[in-house]
Amino acid sequence: MTTVAGPVETGPRAHLVIVNWNSGDWVRRCLASLAAHGGEAVDRVVVVDNGSSDGSLAGEAPGPSVEIIRTGANLGFARACNIGAADARAPYLLFLNPDAQLHAGTLAIVLEFMESPQAGRIGICGIRLTDESGAAQPHCARFPTWRTFVGAATGLSALFPRRMQPSLMVEFDHLESRPVDHVIGAFYVIRRALFDQLGGFDERFFVYLEDLDLSRRASQAGWATHYLAAATAFHQGGGTSEQVKADRLYYSLSSRLLYGFKHFPAGGAWAAAAATLLVEPFARLARALVRGSFREARDTLRAFVWLWRALPKLVAGKRVEP
Repeated sequence: MTTVAGPVETGPRAHLVIVNWNSGDWVRRCLASLAAHGGEAVDRVVVVDNGSSDGSLAGEAPGPSVEIIRTGANLGFARACNIGAADARAPYLLFLNPDAQLHAGTLAIVLEFMESPQAGRIGICGIRLTDESGAAQPHCARFPTWRTFVGAATGLSALFPRRMQPSLMVEFDHLESRPVDHVIGAFYVIRRALFDQLGGFDERFFVYLEDLDLSRRASQAGWATHYLAAATAFHQGGGTSEQVKADRLYYSLSSRLLYGFKHFPAGGAWAAAAATLLVEPFARLARALVRGSFREARDTLRAFVWLWRALPKLVAGKRVEP
C-alpha cells in the first residue's frame, strides 16, 4: 500500500474507486492510464479487490496514490463501491471499471464542466466511451418502466418499440452532449455530497442495475444526469462477469426483479416478474437448442432455478446470492 498524498489546492479533484474481480491485465492498464492522464484532478485511487484469484493485483500496484483494499471474498459490485468510497474527501467520486482507460484530459474536462454554472443541478456525469476502433459505444439509458422489462423478457419490444421502449438509447449516436436519465457505471462521476445523501449504492443489488437505481434516486431527489461527449475514455466492455455465464444471467435477472419491486407499482412489478419467470426461460432455452449449445441450455436452467428460489427474498426487497 502506498502512502496517500494530501490534497493539492489546484482545482476540483475526484476520489476514484475501481472494483477488481479477476480482471487480469485490464486493471493494470487502467491504473497506468490514470498515472499517465489523471494528473492533478485525481485525489486518491482506491482499488477494491473482490477476492480475485487470478493474481491481477499481486504485488505493488502502479499508479498515483493507489490504495488496495482486499476484501477476501466477492462482496458484489455495489458493496465494494461503497467500501471504496467510504472515506472519500474530494468533492467528486469517479467509479471506473477496470476495463476502462482514461485519455489525456478526460477527468479534468469532466470536473471543469461539473464546476461550471450550467451544471448547478447536475449530480451525475458520464462521458463518451469508445472501443478499440474509436467508435462511440451506446450506453446512455432512459429509466425503464415495467413495460420495458416485459418487452425485454418476451421479445415484444421488437414488435412494439413505442409501447415497450427499450431502456438503452440505441437511437442516440452519442456524439453530442445532452441530458439523459442514466449513464453507464463504467465511468460514473457523482458529487460526493449527493452520493452520501443517497446512502451510496443499494447493496441489495449484487451486480447490475445498482448504477441505474442510484441515477433514479438522484433524479427523484431533484438532481440531473448529463452525458458529456467532449470527454472520452476507452472501454473494453463485456466485463469480467462474462467469466461465469449462469451466475451472470442470474445476477442480471435478479437485479431486474429487485429493481422492479423497488420502483414500479405492484401490478407492473408482478407483470415484469411473470414475464421474466414464465416466458423468458422458454425463449432462452429455445434459442440455445437452435444454436445446438448444451452449455447455454444448462446455464439457463441453472440461473432460472436460482431465480425461482430467490423470488420470496426479491419480492421482500432483500439481497440475494446463488
